[in-house]
Amino acid sequence: MLGNLMPSLQKKIIEQLPNRPKLIIMDTMNFWMDIAMEDLLKTISMVDLLMVNDGEARQLSGEYSLVKAAQKIMELGPKYLIIKKGEHGALLFHEKHVFFAPALPLEEVFDPTGAGDTFAGGFIGHLAHTKDISYNNMKTAIIIGSAMASFVVEKFGTERLQEITKEDISRRLNQFVDLVNFDMDVQ
Repeated sequence: MLGNLMPSLQKKIIEQLPNRPKLIIMDTMNFWMDIAMEDLLKTISMVDLLMVNDGEARQLSGEYSLVKAAQKIMELGPKYLIIKKGEHGALLFHEKHVFFAPALPLEEVFDPTGAGDTFAGGFIGHLAHTKDISYNNMKTAIIIGSAMASFVVEKFGTERLQEITKEDISRRLNQFVDLVNFDMDVQ
């Protein structure tokens, strides 16, 4: 997992790896698009999964439609793309597949700082724990990332994350299941 660093540093880290890992994930931001686009594009071509927010996806691709933006970004090299949409959830793209993970509607958001990093940590933590980097497992990982981000916004900094238990996480994941589970009678 390459955190949001200067793209040239991210590239050097990849180049120093004696063996390529099964999955290289990269986070970046609009600042690097503004001042280091050439280095950014080189580094993006070396990763398997890119994580950006919706504004960054639009800036990087020049497309307003996130579906078109995703297609253009994946043409740069990554097999997977996650577009974070803050309180509106996240999208996971792979080939022609799209998975949407909602954000949990919360009555109160105390501090959104760190929600994106917490999302990424929950996502990659699940993949590392299960040792499964399949698209289907990434769908579960994106929900876990969203659940973890929903905790961090409830207090300042990492305070809330230091308090939660496995049971709290299980209850929160069940809230996500309830959020998207429905019966449909098509006639």
